[in-house]
Amino acid sequence: MTISLQQIEQLLKENKLLKEFTHENSWHYDLPIENKTLTHLSYDSRNVTSETLFFCKGASFKEEYLMSALTEGLQIYVSEIPFDVDAHLGIIVTDIRKAMAILSMAFYDYPQSKLKLVAFTGTKGKTTSAYFLKYMLDEYNNQKTAMFSTMNSTLDGKTYFKSHLTTPESLDLYRMMNEAVTNGMTHLVMEVSSQAYKLNRVYQLTFDIGIFLNISPDHISPIEHPTFDDYYYCKRQLIHHSKQFIVNLDTRNVQLILEEAQNSQIPTVTYSATNKQANYHWEKGSTSTSFEVKSNQDSLNLCATYELGLMGDFNKDNALASIIAARLLDVPIETCQKGLKKATVPGRMEQLIQKNGSKVYIDYAHNKVSLTNLLSFAKQEHHDGRIITVIGSTGDKAISRRKDFGEVLNDYTDVAILTSDDPGNEHPHDIAKEISRYIVNDSVEQHIELDRETAIKKALSMATSQDTVIIAGKGRDLYQKIAGEDVAYAGDFTIAERTINE
Repeated sequence: MTISLQQIEQLLKENKLLKEFTHENSWHYDLPIENKTLTHLSYDSRNVTSETLFFCKGASFKEEYLMSALTEGLQIYVSEIPFDVDAHLGIIVTDIRKAMAILSMAFYDYPQSKLKLVAFTGTKGKTTSAYFLKYMLDEYNNQKTAMFSTMNSTLDGKTYFKSHLTTPESLDLYRMMNEAVTNGMTHLVMEVSSQAYKLNRVYQLTFDIGIFLNISPDHISPIEHPTFDDYYYCKRQLIHHSKQFIVNLDTRNVQLILEEAQNSQIPTVTYSATNKQANYHWEKGSTSTSFEVKSNQDSLNLCATYELGLMGDFNKDNALASIIAARLLDVPIETCQKGLKKATVPGRMEQLIQKNGSKVYIDYAHNKVSLTNLLSFAKQEHHDGRIITVIGSTGDKAISRRKDFGEVLNDYTDVAILTSDDPGNEHPHDIAKEISRYIVNDSVEQHIELDRETAIKKALSMATSQDTVIIAGKGRDLYQKIAGEDVAYAGDFTIAERTINE
């Protein structure tokens, strides 16, 4: 992979991103530059060579990072501001993130054009839906589907690694796409977060299919989205960057989404849990995990009965969205049925049973809607005993979740054990106390146990045969984010399973 300085200059000018060049303490716009070829891209000052194009990105970027890179032989950097440093060339742009996206896709020879791209966005259900679609595509193309999800990613269709961001930075995104192409992948399923559009991680990327699952207030904080309007606006950008669009007709303010899709002339398919005005809706089947897809006009020929491996009606919404996407990609209906039945999602609606018969559910639920769905399911399925819930909330971001969790726990749990969940730079006790402040229902028994493993063991030991234990938030995640570090953690499922078997 290479990119020349003349290519860089041309691309930046074409996209109206170039401000000037800085060279030997002088500033020029049309500075003649030799056609040097670069063989490496980086935004990490610890990972540079003399052949690297280095991006000075991020609100927290410091000049000392660039100075450090220059001592390692770096010669050329891209930045929104010129630095008074001894660099061979500074390329000054109007928007560093847009520039990084444009140059990264060119450096990796536009790998997006060599894959069928499917993007899921929504407040909840992105990961589950992505896994559902991958399982169906795996049956169709013999595991030639790459996936970028919140929890895990795969570039060869089989080997998974932990994801650091729901949607990778553009440089990493195209590097990973290129590796997927090299590995022979034909399809890529990915989650697209609101931050991906706010921070231009997917700038000028067009998806073959975009799916809008739902929207509810989340990620509202000073470092994410200042308002729900800003959050919703960023989510809706997927509409304008999709060749075909799928939307849940039960989504809040869905008329706005439909109008935007119509104005952009994007072919759109709608679906719903109950609304028969949608192109497709589902109805309960003969078992708790089966459902029937219905339509007034089955243009995609997908009306049939499907069986899921995951419990909960809310997963049927996710499944229907994924089935529609699969059929748009020409996956046969029998293959969809087979893939869905096999589909499992690490850390999602996983069930264990204690020796005394009490049920234990482990789920990644980490916002108001997903927690409500999880706890209401538990109430419906196991209404004879108590609901014992282990939960925490993240530090440094999504601060509104703490109030949300308190309100949900008021209505749906009998015992709340508040613990740590990626506290970041905040003290987990402060986060737990904030959640506790919003649990105003005196009948909810509250405990604070900051050690998450101890909290899980406490919940399991409290449960009688009629009780249900809900462990929400981490699923099979093997790390806790504490004070800027990824600290090893066994994972909720492993801890629960090990405790039950002891």
